Amino acid sequence: MGDKMTCMPFSQIMDWVLEEKKANKTVFGTHKKYVAGEEKTEIFGRNLETPIGPAAGPHTQLAQNIIASYYTGSRFFELKTVQIMDGAELSACVNKPCILAEDEGYNCEWSTELTVPDAMSEYIKAWFALHVMAKEFGLGAQDGFQFNISVGYDLAGIKSEKINHFIDTMMHAGQDATFTECKKWLLKNIEKFDKYTKEDVEAIPEDICNSATISTLHGCPPHEIESIANYLLTEKHINTFVKCNPTLLGYEFARKTMDEMGYDYMMFGDFHFKDDLQYEDAVPMFTRLMKLSEELGLSFGVKITNTFPVDVTRQELPSEEMYMSGKALFPLSISLAAKLAKEFDGRLRIAYSGGADYYNISRIVGAGIWPVTVATTLLKPGGYNRSAQMAEFLVKEGLKPFTGIDVEAVTKLAEDAKGDVHHVKPIKPLPNRKVKDSVPLMDCFMAPCEAGCPIHQDVSNYMELASAGKYEEALEVILDKNPLPFITGTICAHNCMSKCTRNFYEEPVHIRNVKLEAAPKAYDAVMEKLAVPEKTDGRKAAVIGGGPSGMAAAYFLARGGADVTVFEKENALGGVVAHVIPDFRITKEAIEKDAAIIRKMGVKVELGREISSAKELKDQGFDAVFFAAGAGMPGVLKLEKGEPVDAAEFLKEFKAKDGNVELGKHVVVIGGGNTAMDTARAAKRTKGVEHVYLVYRRTKRYMPADAEELTLVQEEGIEFRELLSPVSMEDGKLLCRKMKLGAMDASGRASVEETGEMETVPADTVIAAVGERVDTALYQANGLPLDNRGKVVADSQTLEAVSGVYVIGDGLGGPATVVEGIRDAQKAAAAFLGKDVVSDMKKDGCEESCYSKKGILDSEKEPAKESGRCLNCAAVCENCTDVCPNRANIAVKVPGMAMRQIVHVDYMCNECGNCKTFCPYSSAPYKDKFTLFADETDMGDSENNGFVVLDREEKRVKVRLFGEPVEILLEDENPAVPAGLRKIMDAVISDYGYMIP
Repeated sequence: MGDKMTCMPFSQIMDWVLEEKKANKTVFGTHKKYVAGEEKTEIFGRNLETPIGPAAGPHTQLAQNIIASYYTGSRFFELKTVQIMDGAELSACVNKPCILAEDEGYNCEWSTELTVPDAMSEYIKAWFALHVMAKEFGLGAQDGFQFNISVGYDLAGIKSEKINHFIDTMMHAGQDATFTECKKWLLKNIEKFDKYTKEDVEAIPEDICNSATISTLHGCPPHEIESIANYLLTEKHINTFVKCNPTLLGYEFARKTMDEMGYDYMMFGDFHFKDDLQYEDAVPMFTRLMKLSEELGLSFGVKITNTFPVDVTRQELPSEEMYMSGKALFPLSISLAAKLAKEFDGRLRIAYSGGADYYNISRIVGAGIWPVTVATTLLKPGGYNRSAQMAEFLVKEGLKPFTGIDVEAVTKLAEDAKGDVHHVKPIKPLPNRKVKDSVPLMDCFMAPCEAGCPIHQDVSNYMELASAGKYEEALEVILDKNPLPFITGTICAHNCMSKCTRNFYEEPVHIRNVKLEAAPKAYDAVMEKLAVPEKTDGRKAAVIGGGPSGMAAAYFLARGGADVTVFEKENALGGVVAHVIPDFRITKEAIEKDAAIIRKMGVKVELGREISSAKELKDQGFDAVFFAAGAGMPGVLKLEKGEPVDAAEFLKEFKAKDGNVELGKHVVVIGGGNTAMDTARAAKRTKGVEHVYLVYRRTKRYMPADAEELTLVQEEGIEFRELLSPVSMEDGKLLCRKMKLGAMDASGRASVEETGEMETVPADTVIAAVGERVDTALYQANGLPLDNRGKVVADSQTLEAVSGVYVIGDGLGGPATVVEGIRDAQKAAAAFLGKDVVSDMKKDGCEESCYSKKGILDSEKEPAKESGRCLNCAAVCENCTDVCPNRANIAVKVPGMAMRQIVHVDYMCNECGNCKTFCPYSSAPYKDKFTLFADETDMGDSENNGFVVLDREEKRVKVRLFGEPVEILLEDENPAVPAGLRKIMDAVISDYGYMIP
């Protein structure tokens, strides 16, 4: 079928709603049922139980979308815009995928891709369904919601027979064929309902809409906009709002605001600002329309705002221009609201859309700006379920009638938005949230935090235990795969948190903090239970290097039954962590606790022993040698004059001398990684230092350091000297070339170019933090094979370089993180022992608990509560079902299968691409999940693996699985179709028959 949506008949919609609700207590996959109370407000002479709903867009294009919105708390529905160009003609103009909502939102879609008659039919079917649901499910009053039509884009189009008929029918639908059909079906099938009666059916109003929002294209002249509003007010006698664009603020304001909030990469020119409605034209026009509507006894207002056009510069979407929305649009939209509120002294009615979400909606509505419609927040995990939290919050605050806009309140909100963490762009570009694997056809739920962790730590398991206060059990789970809970709980690079699904809600679960909470609370109890393992292996292993990699190798080897000795040239275990990383990052006591865990395994530790020969150790009776030496050589930074201090040497001296190092007043640190951040913070703490400068050839946004490290550096008053490339140092100054950012690549990283200008930075001491290197001499001396880059060549699975000699950590692939070193230790130990050294833990999780957290935005800083924020994705993921506006990805419960299975419904999908963004795999569910087709023609138009039901009674299907379709009976075993897929198809036919057209 491709990207063509097919509308379901009313009978199928109602059967779907009723059967799913009865079987699963959900409606179109939404779990958060919102039940309205007695409190309500009023607009356009009609009641409204909540002042929120979906904006004209993907969430109001089909009947099921509106139904899902209503079930979760929406009560004001801005229906997707209709215009004279529609159906296949318009669809051909919309490039797919057309939505990208990973952070701020972007889209390149316009009005409905359905024909106008089909769109109208969808809205009427939804109108009937909502009336039924209100009473049958006890969700609220049958008159507690409103539909608002959105029409565009010029007066000629709106006056056309097609759009004119649409407006008239939506205002008075009694004679429409769909209206008649829906009413007839309800009356004929009234026995299917427990509470809904024939009298209720007869009472469904035919006057669906009495309000309209005018949506015009960019560049529409003011007289055209006013003519449309005049026509709707005087000829159609309908309450009218005009949708405004952020361009009314002016280019300079928009550019300055975006730059200051971190959206400097967002490219837009001044064309639309000059071509769109001008503020000086808008004010008198709105004044005239307010007067006209008052004379006619109607309401007039503005809808703020339309999406904001920006350039496609990084292949974000397959278009030249796209429309920005969400968190970045909010500061512009609310600023325009504040400007107009002040201009009209709060008298101009303002409806709102433009980055509204749970965090700001109370202040928007509280300022008198409503109804509020949303889109981008609903496109993120949790999807429609997010509406329930917003609705409950607003009703709890209290619904008030419109008496004018609080100018002071909205002005303050606009000012606060510019510094609000929920709207300011993070200090660094977003990391890739996806894992490298492709989504499987079956059993796809997994915890991306665990998949992203190099050691696949059982995060969801210990999170669940920690949230229940079972810290002892949590630490035991951690120690199964990670013998360094204090080190990793303090300084781990936490790739797990980069992959955490809660990033799409508000911020990741602070997994590292929870680990560090469990470790001290359970340490004594767990240490008491730890016993020295029996030496069942009968062999001896030597580990050269007592850093994190060596410590981990010793732990796994000893736990596996080997007799292990660690040789460390320094006077303590811990490597760089113990001897270089400053105490303000990690304490000596924390490192010693991890070292004690290693010793508790019966590992012998010889300190002050520098070993350089594997043969020597083997001659002493060791069966295997594990090289775990760190990257101890400094990176190279050549200046034309002067010699910088190596960062690692400085940090080592700083730690050894407790900060009593002579640096002078002005210190320059060159580099942008975590080591550079440690160096700068240490220099700032050094006696006599007045200024510390961080010099980097790009901006801090492109520094490789972790975001939290950059933030700490900023908070400590260290000065960033961006876009400088060092040349030479002399006379207390560092001479640098000034650089500028160039074009961005597809990953979002900007190139850098010279400007031809120079700049100096005061510098009594220059410290280079430009990376570390591995000393290959040790490996060459031991006869280990090296590649052309000087890296040890070892078996990728066993990490064995030559017989009985293994290389792990920095020595294997260059400077590694602590957890990467632990990963290597696991691999090498397992290879030597010939058995697994870690457990494959079962992933448990209560579905009800998982679903209860979906759609709930919740930031907690206390570790005791933090673990409770975990969504337990390994038990229930369903991101693709959450984020699909059309509900085209269904979580099917299959008898005999542990987890729900995702089935993609082809005829409901228009390939917007939103599920691809949020699937944790490097895949697109709308293309890669097992697909249900409406018929054989649709199957032929698609390349997806999937099936079409040919005969429900016989359970005869046509299946395509990586090749030509085959026709089978599900009860027959067929080697071409796995049993699991047959079970899925059987479940669809037997338990989810409403999915089949």
